[in-house]
Amino acid sequence: MTPALVIFDCDGVLVDSETIANRIMAETITATGIPITLEDCRARFVGGTLQRVVDTVEEWLGKPLPASWKTDFEARRNAAFREGLQAISGVAAAIEKIQQNGTPICVASSGSLDKMELTLGLTDLRRYFGDSIFSASMVARGKPHPDIFLYAAEQMGQMPQNCAVVEDSLLGTTAGMAAGMRVLAYAAESDEDALVAAGGQTFTDMAQLPGLLGIDERLAEPAG
Repeated sequence: MTPALVIFDCDGVLVDSETIANRIMAETITATGIPITLEDCRARFVGGTLQRVVDTVEEWLGKPLPASWKTDFEARRNAAFREGLQAISGVAAAIEKIQQNGTPICVASSGSLDKMELTLGLTDLRRYFGDSIFSASMVARGKPHPDIFLYAAEQMGQMPQNCAVVEDSLLGTTAGMAAGMRVLAYAAESDEDALVAAGGQTFTDMAQLPGLLGIDERLAEPAG
């Protein structure tokens, strides 16, 4: 059955930002005196908020980070986004088929609204979502708690059980399941076994997404 609402995560689902962001993250954490690799950053932090990263690093250090650390990281990350950020392959076509079917969509991400405005704007995906963009900064708890997905469903006028979430992280998949939603877990660059164990239905190609949502792609093709 086609859901009443499709809720997209942003990083790693709409925009191919995870490698870029976690490379900068690894460099800036290592500069504090705690060596960490890009791969370790991805394993520990993907799907969570930046504040979760700050809290974790401060716990490791046993003291607060410099006041400028977060701002400096964001500036370096955003500059790297402007140099090379791309949309996830095939996601624009998938979104268009979902919208042609008349199914509402929105974004619900751990990232800030400013970050999503930047990344979705750079990749020409911003135009698909209008005002339907929601950040974990709008709710009390970030992923793996379900708050952001429940908030998005409420704002879009839908019951959680009628929604589908498109995620790529373990934290996000856990949050979607906790919200009582169906989770389609994009596993092209994620630990597929972990996503399945968390309850996600995995797929590795965005061209598969409309079909997984129950959309008859023959009806979604433009006329002519």
